[in-house]
Amino acid sequence: MTLDQVKSFVSENGIEFFLCSFVEMSGTPKAKVIPVTHLEDMANDGAGFGGFAAGEIGQGPHDPEMACIPDFSSLTIVPWRENLAWVAGDMFVEGQSWHYCPRTILRNQLEKAKQNGYVFNVGIEAEFMLLKQDEDGQYIPWDTLDSLDKPCYDLKALYRNLDMMASLIKYMQELGWQPYANDHEDGTCQYEVNWTYSDALASSDRHTFFKWMVKTVAEERGLLATFMPKPFANLTGNGAHFHMSLWDEENHTNQFLDENDTNGISQLAYWFTGGILKHAQAITAITNPLVNSYKRLVRRPPRSGASWAPVFVTYGSNNRTQMIRIPASGRIENRLGDGAANPYLAATVLLAAGLDGIENQIDPGEQNVDNLYEVSEEELQRRGIHSLPSTLSDAIDALEADEVIRNALGTEYADYYIQIKREEWQDYLMSVSQWETDKYIEVY
Repeated sequence: MTLDQVKSFVSENGIEFFLCSFVEMSGTPKAKVIPVTHLEDMANDGAGFGGFAAGEIGQGPHDPEMACIPDFSSLTIVPWRENLAWVAGDMFVEGQSWHYCPRTILRNQLEKAKQNGYVFNVGIEAEFMLLKQDEDGQYIPWDTLDSLDKPCYDLKALYRNLDMMASLIKYMQELGWQPYANDHEDGTCQYEVNWTYSDALASSDRHTFFKWMVKTVAEERGLLATFMPKPFANLTGNGAHFHMSLWDEENHTNQFLDENDTNGISQLAYWFTGGILKHAQAITAITNPLVNSYKRLVRRPPRSGASWAPVFVTYGSNNRTQMIRIPASGRIENRLGDGAANPYLAATVLLAAGLDGIENQIDPGEQNVDNLYEVSEEELQRRGIHSLPSTLSDAIDALEADEVIRNALGTEYADYYIQIKREEWQDYLMSVSQWETDKYIEVY
């Protein structure tokens, strides 16, 4: 959108304020409120931020101010406050694009795809839980009637939350996102909302806005919405599955589609899959960025009987125990990512790995058709099936050794990410959990 188009849009829709927003490493959105009277200033000079105060974005307290330059293609009217618009931006420092900005990192990777004639389309399945605090201030699932061992798709629980779900769906319809499937998921008080895919940058912007929207709508009802990967040991975790395809930029055709293939995907899609499998260990450090993330990637089932999360580096057709599933013709699904993943960084590394697979024609190998949660260790070894990292530390080691993924992030940013995550891991190792206290304090 040109500035004149933005001005017309603002006038036609009665917008009085902007939220000029960006994300740092965690994916948490930051923003300033800009009155429409200063639209031109925001468009030309951006909104100013002290980067060190905003989170992990590569600045110290001594560094110069950062400018968030809005990308008006992301302009989104806040549906529950229609005089307010949100716009995602890219960070600049002293007039130069900032290489610690996750959105900029994704832009750079998308440009590499564009040079090969590709548009990277992504749809994200977003899972979250609705919680409340008990008398002791501990967070618990809010709905005490939601107590089934297998609550997935439960109509009664879904109906009890219909007002919130309907609000989210209506807001997304107003935004033109085309939400099409929304349900109670496999965990207690766990929900999922799905909307139509778009290019990776737009999907990442929408996912960022969506998480803020869900939290806001929940807070209005006195609840906390969390996308934490594994809030409760006995319940299914929160995933963020990426559905992916490459499209021809010139002809707007799906390059992953092949109706003559058994799975309905092309040779290009198989090579793309091969690249993701090859770099899976390093990818995990980005798509599963927390200590807590690795408590979701386990065989041991929660109360419902299955974690629904991958444990091994495999692919196959419509089999939800895979890391890469082929759910329908023309697309593949990465089931690895969780609700804490920064969508810009996740899309970056998945695309980089896939393009490496295409460039080097990496064969993904044999498909898996079994329930991988039940295959023995001996059989896994015989087939040459490798496990995903079991801790954040292992994943960071893999990222440090993977040149393709490091280059996609930018080696300076990759080193910074590794440093921050190693510090997080050390903080975790130095903490004393309630489990340790309960198990050891009286015995020893």
